[in-house]
Amino acid sequence: MSQCPYHHTTTAGAPVADNQNSLTAGPRGPVLLQDWQLLEKLAHQNRERIPERVVHAKGWGAHGTFTVTHDISRYTCAKIFDTVGKQTPLIARFSTVAGELGAADAERDVRGFALKFYTEQGNWDMVGNNTPVFFIRDPLKFPDFIHTQKRHPRTNVRSATAMWDFWSLSPESLHQVTMLMSDRGLPTDVRHINGYGSHTYSFWNKAGERFWVKFHFKTQQGHRHYTNREAAQVIGKTRESTQEDLYASIERGYYPRWTMYVQVMPEMQALNTPYNPFDLTKVWPHADYPLIEVGVFELNRNADNYFSEIEQVAMSPSNIVPGIGFSPDHVLQARIFSYADAHRYRIGTHYEALPVNAPQCPVHHYHKDGAMRFTPNMPHADAYYEPNSFGGPVADSQVTEPPLRLHADFADRFNHREDAGNNDFVQVTALFNLFNAKQKQRLYRNISEAMAGVAPFIIERQLALFDRVHPDYGNGVRQALADDKASAPQQAELESY
Repeated sequence: MSQCPYHHTTTAGAPVADNQNSLTAGPRGPVLLQDWQLLEKLAHQNRERIPERVVHAKGWGAHGTFTVTHDISRYTCAKIFDTVGKQTPLIARFSTVAGELGAADAERDVRGFALKFYTEQGNWDMVGNNTPVFFIRDPLKFPDFIHTQKRHPRTNVRSATAMWDFWSLSPESLHQVTMLMSDRGLPTDVRHINGYGSHTYSFWNKAGERFWVKFHFKTQQGHRHYTNREAAQVIGKTRESTQEDLYASIERGYYPRWTMYVQVMPEMQALNTPYNPFDLTKVWPHADYPLIEVGVFELNRNADNYFSEIEQVAMSPSNIVPGIGFSPDHVLQARIFSYADAHRYRIGTHYEALPVNAPQCPVHHYHKDGAMRFTPNMPHADAYYEPNSFGGPVADSQVTEPPLRLHADFADRFNHREDAGNNDFVQVTALFNLFNAKQKQRLYRNISEAMAGVAPFIIERQLALFDRVHPDYGNGVRQALADDKASAPQQAELESY
């Protein structure tokens, strides 16, 4: 055994004489309470876990670099984009939405797609998914939706009934449900998925002009997906298929890359779109707002410690930088609060001072004390409030965001019920028509299998929604349900042998 150059110490730095044997009152005596090294070791073990995320608990991530390839300074004054060729370090975290920390990776679910850019103006977090839309458009429904994705309080297992009951009573979910049940709802790994900001954000430039923006991150690896049966075989061999794939590819030097694009809408055009451009269940047609290339990001370094760098990475839509702003997207506005609040609960008041979350630029603020504060005082110790006479940090009016120019009655154009501008079926029909015959058959089959055990009245209510998307959609699922029902007795007989 090679001689280690380091001496084992306690967390207080004291050298440890024996880390293999407890201190006892003789060979057959009890362990002594004064064995402070044993007590410290056990106490630390009892505190090694933190609360897992309520959603997106199972995740995988890595470090990388973003490189600007195209000039978009006409739309934004954000310094991350100010020079072609400029590089910015980042960390990425991918995840499933519903699964717990120990869930299998290869499950049919939306994949979280979150990026933290360590810019010279502070951290910019892009916290999205691998889909451009979501199940709801009103944040008040989010806790209820997530309840349907988690365990039933009585059975303590996932409930297909709860999922389809909620979806069938929420027509706005059709767009996302169709994506989830399509091929892309079960990717083989995260190297082969796209990422989307999903929400509408805004850019503003040096002239004070505002533009609405959608963020897209297109995989350069192509798309790969499992069928339900292929995924079941993978899970039978390993529950960590995505983690193994991402880690191994980076270790071997096969660095995954994504191309970043934006869709840009001049501010006042939001008054004229036939759909609500701030509705999270809608996409912007590329024919109207084509993709504009921005840059490329590459993941090229695995975390040295998964817990400290991936489990404790804390990303929030509230982390923006000058030149990037929000929009009237209601769900986005709720996430601005809820994400940062969740991080404070999980990892403490000063979560953004942890190394993985700390900005790589100077930080000056007046937040004070609280559990686990370890940062120093301001350069002048008396400058701990504002205004002060001791040279404390002051606001910079030059980074003031321009005012919102949308008419006050914009919200009256749309509500959260179905109307001419908020139709829940038109874009789903367009998506459905993009599928070829084989893709549609897999869509029908996936939905049928996901409805196993669901009450007929709930199924009929959901089928009625599919019918409104396209008659073939509803009829295709009906046929798949009938086929599954017909094969059930044969399967039961086969299993009896």
